[in-house]
Amino acid sequence: MPTAWRHLPNLLSILRMLLTVPLAWWIMDGRFEAAVILALVAGITDALDGFLAKRYGWVTWVGGILDPLADKLLLIASFATLALSGVLPMWLAYLVIGRDVVIVAGAVIYHYFIGRVTAEPTRLSKLTTCIQIAFVLAILLHLSHWVEWPLWFNTAMLWLLIAATAASGVDYVLRWTNKAWLTTHNGGSNA
Repeated sequence: MPTAWRHLPNLLSILRMLLTVPLAWWIMDGRFEAAVILALVAGITDALDGFLAKRYGWVTWVGGILDPLADKLLLIASFATLALSGVLPMWLAYLVIGRDVVIVAGAVIYHYFIGRVTAEPTRLSKLTTCIQIAFVLAILLHLSHWVEWPLWFNTAMLWLLIAATAASGVDYVLRWTNKAWLTTHNGGSNA
């Protein structure tokens, strides 16, 4: 493939960031069918940018920042607008958004006081993001009335989301605290 194509994964991540505004607008406006379609488009671009970056070796430091940032913006917008519109409890939005704030604040502190941060999502973090995306899609599908399922399904998804989000947040704090301690106590080496 031509070298100009190597920027395509980053452009797809930027497109996902731009989709945040109409997604939030449509959720707040109660246009759940359009929101479902837009969320699916965002999911496809996420899968496509990851595939292209790995398949063709187009992995970059910028892409390592843009891809999770795009995911976080979409998820934060989705949880915030679903909570503000009364679909989800506000405490759930605080939990999801609070985890991301803790992770970003920790990364900024680490960057300024210890060293450069490389995006290193753990398996638990990737699983948590998948669960959060699946939860938002399930809620939007349910609100669109395109799919109906028993109430226990929503409850099970909610508890899975809570457990994964909390566990992932604690995992990040422990990992990066340990990494910071090892780095600062081993003569500055990044152990």
